[in-house]
Amino acid sequence: MDTLALILVIIGALNWGLVGLFQFDLVASLFGGMSGTFARIIYTLVGLAGVWGISLLFRRDGIRHHDDSAD
Repeated sequence: MDTLALILVIIGALNWGLVGLFQFDLVASLFGGMSGTFARIIYTLVGLAGVWGISLLFRRDGIRHHDDSAD
């Protein structure tokens, strides 16, 4: 699930980068405009992936943290 969420967040970030730099919405152009059903599904999935990504900030499993007290 983490990998899928990361892929969707990357897609969203790249799409926003294109919007910011070139005023070009790749998702909208591929899936029938911003109000198209498939585009709205993609936007929703990217948003949910962003919410899932927030949980990654608060998880300790799988993330190595440096412990200064250990010598």
